[in-house]
Amino acid sequence: MDLFKPIGNLENNKKPQQSEQEVEKVKCLIIGSGPAGYTAAIYAARANLQPVLYEGLQPGGQLTTTTEVENFPGYPDGITGPELMEDLKKQAIRFGTDVRWGLATASDLSKQPCKITIDNKKVIEAETIIIATGATAKYLGLDDEQKYAGSGVSACATCDGFFYKNKVVAVVGGGDSACEEALYLSNLCSKVYIIVRKSYLRASKIMQQRVSEKENIEVLFEHNTKGLFGENVVEGATLIKRMGQPEEEEVKIKIDGFFLAIGHTPNSDIFKEYLETDETGYILTKKGTAKTSLPGVFACGDVQDKDYRQAVTAAGSGCMAALDAERYLSQKEA
Repeated sequence: MDLFKPIGNLENNKKPQQSEQEVEKVKCLIIGSGPAGYTAAIYAARANLQPVLYEGLQPGGQLTTTTEVENFPGYPDGITGPELMEDLKKQAIRFGTDVRWGLATASDLSKQPCKITIDNKKVIEAETIIIATGATAKYLGLDDEQKYAGSGVSACATCDGFFYKNKVVAVVGGGDSACEEALYLSNLCSKVYIIVRKSYLRASKIMQQRVSEKENIEVLFEHNTKGLFGENVVEGATLIKRMGQPEEEEVKIKIDGFFLAIGHTPNSDIFKEYLETDETGYILTKKGTAKTSLPGVFACGDVQDKDYRQAVTAAGSGCMAALDAERYLSQKEA
């Protein structure tokens, strides 16, 4: 008998090699790099929580697509969105935040320490997690929306309305948000169109009444947006009236600004299995805090705020999240 003869096929006898996932343990993990994430990082770093921040798919968040920011405290002459976010990033790094490029792709919040997978390969075990992943504005999907981004197209009337003072603008949408945006703009602009696909507004009765009482608001029912036009900036919109009907016709309106108000999608998909959210996906936090339904997990910024969605309120909630995380760790260690 040959003692060295392999039994069966040698290749089949080899044990499959398992790739080991890289695991790193941190005290405080911050996911997202908008005003909320960076403010949380500043406070967490100063509290010696040694925060690690992953910037996500859009480093700097939604503000990086905004040309001018005039309503953030401390900048009397205004500042561009990218510059503001770079300032916040530098401040976070100055106090010791480890800022990294990477996208959170999965989570396991079923037990402590919670685990977050980065870019489908690296696992972070964190004693505390601050979710600051923001929300994404819904767009119609027109090429012109990208073409004129920052040059007439906006998803935030409160942020950009001032730049259209005494000008003509259009708001797309038929719900409360669209009516609120239109009413806000009507106090700044000479005329506001509301472009509605259906033959009625979905907004509450009180909002419909307020819109109807505003002389400089005109509702364009049964209109779909086909495209925008203008040289370098928005100068008008091409609409289709009664699309698909025998009396369908193309309509052009002259406008200086085009505002989307058809909703936002909170970037909370990888957390919804473990955290309480509302029907849209916004993470629910305990009143007056950044605490979620799980101990050690906190949420701040637009991922949990569907009402204000401002840089300054996001920053404030980031501060709350860091303070709540620091208190949680102190009590845990006591």
